[in-house]
Amino acid sequence: MTWIKPSFLWMMYRCGWGAKAGQETVLAVEISRDGFEWALRHACLSSYVRGVHPDRATWQRQLRRAPARVQWDSERDLHLQPLPYRSLQLGLSGEAVRRYAEEWTVAIRDVNPLAHEIHALVSGGDLDSATQLLPQERPCPAGEEPLAHLLG
Repeated sequence: MTWIKPSFLWMMYRCGWGAKAGQETVLAVEISRDGFEWALRHACLSSYVRGVHPDRATWQRQLRRAPARVQWDSERDLHLQPLPYRSLQLGLSGEAVRRYAEEWTVAIRDVNPLAHEIHALVSGGDLDSATQLLPQERPCPAGEEPLAHLLG
């Protein structure tokens, strides 16, 4: 399984600003909106949620068949502390991984220099400058069709 983490700061939390062992290279992979929405439409939540799934057994069957899974993790601030809202993490397997590699990928950029520059600004207390350098991220409206079955 491979994971798409659309949040830059959540990724920085995960990789420690590109300093964690084995996670020193951070790449920004741009994928098509159509691909992202396909993955969402074919995804299952990574954990059982009462009220979203009819029962635990149904959720387990859906999870086994789904080529993608969604988990919601706390978004992070510039100090990598949790915020009171969540960001989507999108896991891909099987057919979704093939589509990701062969069809959806539009561009790949090394964002290590950016991560290190922002981290240096944060460490130096210049949060305004650090904020200016963050990649622009737009929320995906929760009411949109690809997300409707994933809101738990």
